[in-house]
Order: sequence, then C-alpha cells, then structure tokens
Amino acid sequence: MDIALDKVCELILRVREIDVKEGDTDPDSGSNPTDDGAADVLMAGADDATEEEVREFIAGLNDDERTDLVAITWIGRGDFEPEEWGEALRTARERATLSTADYLLGIPNIGDLLDEGLAALGRSCA
Repeated sequence: MDIALDKVCELILRVREIDVKEGDTDPDSGSNPTDDGAADVLMAGADDATEEEVREFIAGLNDDERTDLVAITWIGRGDFEPEEWGEALRTARERATLSTADYLLGIPNIGDLLDEGLAALGRSCA
C-alpha cells in the first residue's frame, strides 16, 4: 500500500462522523445543549464542515494514495480478495472517472468498508 495506515484511519474516523449525522430535525433550535438534551450534536447543520474537510483531506492525497483507498474499499466490500490487491489497484486506476471524494462519499458505510478492507489486508486502526 502506498497510503500510510494513519491516513486511512483518520479518514475512517472522519467519514464515520458524517455517517452518524442526521438531517436537520431541529431547525428552530435556539436553546442550549442542556435544554434540548444535546439533540443537535448529531444533526448536520449548514455550518458543519465535516464533509468539506473529508473532501479536502482526500484531495490532498496523491493519485496512488487515492487509488489505494478505492482498492481498500473494494476489498472491504468483497469485490476483490486481499490476494487480488494488484488487480484491485489496476481496476481502480482504469475506472477513475469521478473525483475520489465524490465516489467514496457516495458509498453507504464507507468507514466500515475501509475498516473491513484494512482488516482483510492484515492491518488495523486499533
């Protein structure tokens, strides 16, 4: 893998922050967190920069690192076996048409898939 394990682990943490966000269910909230039971903590808001930060993080990676992320995702999803790492990389390079951020953020539970892909490759964020 060309991407450092700590970068993948950081991305997993960031995308999981996005995954746990809900839609804006308390649009008129003017109260403080104590009064509303901290309901706003898990709600996505207009000023929530998490997805933008993830996009910037991915954009800051080089091409090989972004290709690795896609291959790890595919292994985590079961599209490729760990032994097919080279083939997964070649396929990721050949199919790269969208931005990597758009592609990865469009996959439900991307954090879990990256984590499972790492595990299949004998790596762990623990």
